[in-house]
Amino acid sequence: MKKLFYLLIGIFISLSSCAQNKINLDNVEIPARLTDRTERVITHRGYTVSYNADWKIPNWVAYELTDVEVGGEEPRAKQFVPDPMVPKYESATTEDYKNSGWDRGHMAPAADMKWHPQAMRESFYLSNVCPQNHNLNGGVWKDLEEQVRDLALQKGHIYVVCGPIVPEDYVTIGQNNVVIPSAFFKVLLQEDNGNIYTIGFVYENIAGHRPMSTYAMTVDEVEEITGIDFFPSLPDEIENSTEAEVDFTKWIIRH
Repeated sequence: MKKLFYLLIGIFISLSSCAQNKINLDNVEIPARLTDRTERVITHRGYTVSYNADWKIPNWVAYELTDVEVGGEEPRAKQFVPDPMVPKYESATTEDYKNSGWDRGHMAPAADMKWHPQAMRESFYLSNVCPQNHNLNGGVWKDLEEQVRDLALQKGHIYVVCGPIVPEDYVTIGQNNVVIPSAFFKVLLQEDNGNIYTIGFVYENIAGHRPMSTYAMTVDEVEEITGIDFFPSLPDEIENSTEAEVDFTKWIIRH
């Protein structure tokens, strides 16, 4: 009986230790609040957006994508519309993009939002859209979006933050002066057997067909470029470690 008692105590302590060491990933995808630019944080069903009323585009868009959500079958929406949570005088319109030479490029892709009608509709809000080079939008950026869905299927879930990189000497399109980004970023976080791994990507807003691995970098490097603090809710020692390096064995990088 005494042996059984100590065995049960050992199991209890082990389970308690695991519970204490388990990392809370609730809302881990949400970056730190921005202080160097305009920001309106809006939570939609499928994603959260930090909207910049000065630029008329997002600062960032963040969401968790699961394997179940990737398997959704909701048809693609047909029409871009202003975000009802953004005041009309702060929003771009579809007219701003007409004949501009730029695509209305999703940040949270419609194909990631097939799991619910509302999520699909909201992915077509103009707060989730940036002027994007047509060949980038339908080329290597699309390849990266497909890569993220593959990872969600493989890992069960993955955390995504993406958005524009805006230069100081930016130019605009349309009557509402919608800013044209010079590049786009995407950072990813996955959990694997209790360990956290991250990776970042930066793509210039131009046509390009280089291997995906050439766009990859550490999250620290993306933070340096964007001025955004990603995954701030992670414990400091984990955040500092995982954002400083990339373990390519944990990521499928297409060539």
